[in-house]
Amino acid sequence: MVVLKTTREISAMRNAGRVSQKALRLAGEAVEPGVSTLEIDRIVRKYIEEQGATPSFLGYGGFPASACISVNNVVIHGIPSKSKILKQGDIVSIDVGACLQGYHGDNAWTFTCGDISKEAQALLDTTREALFEGIKNAIAGNRIGDIGSAVQRYVEPRSYSVVRDFVGHGVGAKLHEDPSVPNYGTPGRGVRLLPGMTIAIEPMINAGGHEVKVLSDRWTTVTADGSLSAHFEHTIAITSDGPVIMTLP
Repeated sequence: MVVLKTTREISAMRNAGRVSQKALRLAGEAVEPGVSTLEIDRIVRKYIEEQGATPSFLGYGGFPASACISVNNVVIHGIPSKSKILKQGDIVSIDVGACLQGYHGDNAWTFTCGDISKEAQALLDTTREALFEGIKNAIAGNRIGDIGSAVQRYVEPRSYSVVRDFVGHGVGAKLHEDPSVPNYGTPGRGVRLLPGMTIAIEPMINAGGHEVKVLSDRWTTVTADGSLSAHFEHTIAITSDGPVIMTLP
């Protein structure tokens, strides 16, 4: 069931989004060669808790950390580890959620570790722009398919592929709510977008094929062909005046 938020609830989600966004920014600033992904996770948790919030991901479904940190061919749900040391040329997708006063903010960004290849940079640029193409179509009166179609139409002509097994989602008092928000679809199809809906749009784009596989830890999800993957995400509110991004600085 889709839960429409009141003005007060959207205001509360903006506050949670600010905490989540700042935690993500601090995580990105820590991305450099020689740093472990566990160190970055500790930065995220420390900041979120200092704001009186709680990390949305910690313990969620048994997830053992406060941030998902996914490097190179890891698509999503990378588990931070002291043995995973970042190196020059890595691309590092960090997904952070914060819960403040009962509401969640959820966002992700793919950061560069030093200088990266032109091919990796092109993937990041495309995925980031695809996110904003999706957001531009998150307009009251449109349908979910308009968002996914916009992402897909931006990505596929550039010879990248859209992950199908994982999608965006509603967000609010629960980290994951209805509706599902795929990054592919048909214009004019799916749930109608109404003022008060709050959703996370999050393109996960692969340099190779769209197929993925989940490793034995039951979380870490990698590209099936070993190709690079990028991930960008914002939490937005559907309003009568257009989409409002609640995880901006």
